[in-house]
Amino acid sequence: MIGKVFKAYDVRAVYPRPLNEKIAWQVGHASASYLMSEAARAGRLDPMGRTIVVGRDMRTSSPDLRDALVQGMRDAGARVIDLGMVDTSFVYFAINHLDTAGGVQVTASHNAAKYNGFKISGLHARPVGTGSGLEEVKRLAAIADRQRVQPAGGGLESRDLWEEYRDFLLKSLDPTVRSGERQLRVVVDAAGGMGGVMVPKVFGDVPGLEIIPRCFEVNGDFEHEPNPLVDSNLDGVRAAVKEQGADFGVYFDGDADRCMMIDDTGRSIGCDILFAWMADTSLRANGPGAYVYDLRSSRVVREVIEARGGTAIESRVGHVFMKEALRGHQAALGGELSGHFYFRDHFGTDSGPRTLIEICNLVVAAKKKPSECLAGFQRYVSTGEVNFKVEDVDEALKAVDKVFSESETSKLDGVSYDLGDAWFNVRASNTEPLLRLNVEGVDAAARDAAFERIKEILGAPVRAG
Repeated sequence: MIGKVFKAYDVRAVYPRPLNEKIAWQVGHASASYLMSEAARAGRLDPMGRTIVVGRDMRTSSPDLRDALVQGMRDAGARVIDLGMVDTSFVYFAINHLDTAGGVQVTASHNAAKYNGFKISGLHARPVGTGSGLEEVKRLAAIADRQRVQPAGGGLESRDLWEEYRDFLLKSLDPTVRSGERQLRVVVDAAGGMGGVMVPKVFGDVPGLEIIPRCFEVNGDFEHEPNPLVDSNLDGVRAAVKEQGADFGVYFDGDADRCMMIDDTGRSIGCDILFAWMADTSLRANGPGAYVYDLRSSRVVREVIEARGGTAIESRVGHVFMKEALRGHQAALGGELSGHFYFRDHFGTDSGPRTLIEICNLVVAAKKKPSECLAGFQRYVSTGEVNFKVEDVDEALKAVDKVFSESETSKLDGVSYDLGDAWFNVRASNTEPLLRLNVEGVDAAARDAAFERIKEILGAPVRAG
């Protein structure tokens, strides 16, 4: 069963089979053993070096999985601080605020409510994923036997850090919004997920923010699919922005670590285009610096960063790689096509609420409407991420390379090809038997011509699960 629940970046599966309380205990025991060991290796022999914070989302299975996880941690000798029902970025904050050995969030992110899982982070909220410790956690979990373990009797306490979290976040918000001097109307769609808990607690009484809520009720399920990459899921917030005459709208995924923007016209904005606006504004204000973007992003991202004298750092897809690049280059910001945005002032981690703050700051600083500002970054046209189901990923990639090998430009993550008037990246999914394709061109004709050539090799696209 253990092998079925460990994925590339976290632990995630359907509850109660294959993921259940027995496995949650094993993961708790293993993750605590690993995190305490790593803290000790870093010289952290103080009590907080044996302390782990735990949060959970609103799924009906989360309390029981949290309890089993925590018991496993305590049986391994860890002291556990229970944060309660919080968004994932809250856990990253708590690890750093309390200076603990690490933390675990009980969540399955954007997956349906029948799923659940665990996101594990180490010292300073560094991610524990494939290549950064998750393999060892998996090994330890596989051999953890509750019947044979002598419980070490680690302690447990509950801690409410919402006030500290709110203060930490809002110090980054434009002071004219905090004071009410500048007013913003913002539609927020929480999809029934953790955004519905976080937004009222963090932004509910900010004088300059009028929050227009959608799907804030938290009942353990989702009012609609909490995946912002499925375009139809954004229909409700797009309509609400236009109906309410809002300055903009945002959409949070299930655990509220991802945030997508809807502009004042009700149009959803690609996260790479939003990141280009973020980077451009930051470089104008702060001067040269490093900015990290995932390799699926529009070519405009690199062009904007370099035109402003910044250093553009291309990264592999995934938060493990993005965070490593952000810290390694001391970058100010990072942006991923999936809606994860990373901030140096948020410990180099991704944060949905911090992204909302950044969008507010952009809108306040601009002399034009968001749609007018964003138009300047939409130089090219793309397909967005398109998925192809294939029987053999390696063979499919070889078939693509046979046709396009003379145009290859990079093998950082999958393979990228430059055709002149169009360019694309194709890479294997980390979780499914899929190839993920992103095509961009100087215009629709160039994009579509390249896309048709690729479809001749890979067949008809499918929607990812």
